[in-house]
Amino acid sequence: MIENIFNFMPGGSEWIIVIVAAGVLIFGAKKIPELAKTFGKAKGEYKKGQIEAEKELKEFKESKD
Repeated sequence: MIENIFNFMPGGSEWIIVIVAAGVLIFGAKKIPELAKTFGKAKGEYKKGQIEAEKELKEFKESKD
């Protein structure tokens, strides 16, 4: 049964086309660059937070010894 569902789903690069088309329909073509910019900033902040957390964890482990 599950295999039949997957046979109807697009594979590979077709998913990119489907996602972009859905994004344009939902947000409109003018909002896509703005959303991408916001996503990029959020990704950068997440990475900074991850690096800071790893640094603090390392310092905590060193101080505990």
